[in-house]
Amino acid sequence: MDLCPEKNAKVFKAFCDEKRLAVLELLRSGEKCACVLIDRMEIGQSSLSYHMKILCESGVVESRQEGKWTYYKISEQGSREAMLLLKAITTPNAAADDCGCCQG
Repeated sequence: MDLCPEKNAKVFKAFCDEKRLAVLELLRSGEKCACVLIDRMEIGQSSLSYHMKILCESGVVESRQEGKWTYYKISEQGSREAMLLLKAITTPNAAADDCGCCQG
């Protein structure tokens, strides 16, 4: 598991906003067109675009173009990597940087 702080911060940024969490909840039932998300979220196109850019950059959501519309869905691989990341950074690792300076 790559524990690069810059890359991994994007994953956590994706989850730290109520609107992005609401988008993820809508996408749980399957792929949605941007027009559906705009309607259901009651937000403007520019606001949705901003949030979707963050979700896509995190890898948790993927997009595809069809004509003038963009369709979004939860990425299975991105979701799996986010779960592994959370587990990796919250699992104690006694061997990591154990300098012994705080031992009595």
